[in-house]
Amino acid sequence: MEDPRMRKLARLLVRYSTKVQPGEKVLLESVNPEIDFVRMLVEEVHAAGGLAFVSLRDKRLERTLFSGGAEAQFELQAELERARMAKMDVYIGFTSHRNAYAWSDIPAEKMDLYNRHIWKKVHIEQRISHTRWVVLRFPSAAMAQSAGMSEDAFEQFYFNVCTMDYAKMSAAMDALVELLQRSDRVRVTGPATDLSFSIKGMPAIKCDGTMNIPDGEVYTAPLRESVNGVLSYNTPSEKDGFRFENIRFEFRNGRIVRAEANDTERINRILDIDEGARYLGEFAFGLNPFITRPMMETLFDEKIAGSLHITPGNSYDDCDNGNKSALHWDIVLMQDEASGGGEVWIDDVLIRKNGIFMLPELECLNPEALKG
Repeated sequence: MEDPRMRKLARLLVRYSTKVQPGEKVLLESVNPEIDFVRMLVEEVHAAGGLAFVSLRDKRLERTLFSGGAEAQFELQAELERARMAKMDVYIGFTSHRNAYAWSDIPAEKMDLYNRHIWKKVHIEQRISHTRWVVLRFPSAAMAQSAGMSEDAFEQFYFNVCTMDYAKMSAAMDALVELLQRSDRVRVTGPATDLSFSIKGMPAIKCDGTMNIPDGEVYTAPLRESVNGVLSYNTPSEKDGFRFENIRFEFRNGRIVRAEANDTERINRILDIDEGARYLGEFAFGLNPFITRPMMETLFDEKIAGSLHITPGNSYDDCDNGNKSALHWDIVLMQDEASGGGEVWIDDVLIRKNGIFMLPELECLNPEALKG
């Protein structure tokens, strides 16, 4: 029997998030495939008049593939996948996690090859810049476990979050977008954090269900060399199959000059992938009222109400501060009172304290207003 919640999500991805039009070519990519949901997506693409193409991948198989692959293999795979992506108008990609650490023992030099060739050339340079795209996670037992919830409870939470009223959220975001676009100086403070930078002249972009599901953020980018101070993240972050904790960066004239974590050697290896990895590419407010605590899944955690994510690496083309990198790592700083609190100041005006917006025109973005 078909799950109506899955059908609603498939239709939202095709009709709202990517707005598939007749004749458009759509790549549907599923990692650890959920065949029933892929089938629904194909049906929805066809119903919209689009042309559906399917790519099914498996994390365990790719672990074997990448662990022993020569650089020539990574180069050719990137060339072939990029050529396919270049033919597409739309990309819808989702992962069903069985094990968040499935790639944890891929040798570091092989992960470097994957990131520099496949991830950078196919996704950062081609897919993100040249298709309408949306990515998501599909509910699984592993995700429920990470969230500390039963599978049934997690599924209900998942569909509530992912199919919320994004049109209402989008309208509420406009005031924050307008504020950021006319502003210059930003200061972020909190426990062991005092970071300052400029966003003068940078656009502000609202994410309202059209690129990520779940969604709920407004992002901009710091001027590349303007960042100074100390930033201590309070949320764990999975990267390349490793759980990073207690991440701390020191910035001087935009560059991360000191990086520490529970594995300081490993985090510095990631930041040394290229020059741009030590500069910031994004600064964003998390706004989804249904996401209130981290679950070690970036697409959810970066949307936590009352949070920020401050991202080393590549900037997006629609908010380009000139920083280019194979890395784009969204790491989350929660600022709600229970997480230690914190403040965001813009041009010497306190706009958010302990995760709650203080300005009257921004109160519509506070959790109770968005839920109501």
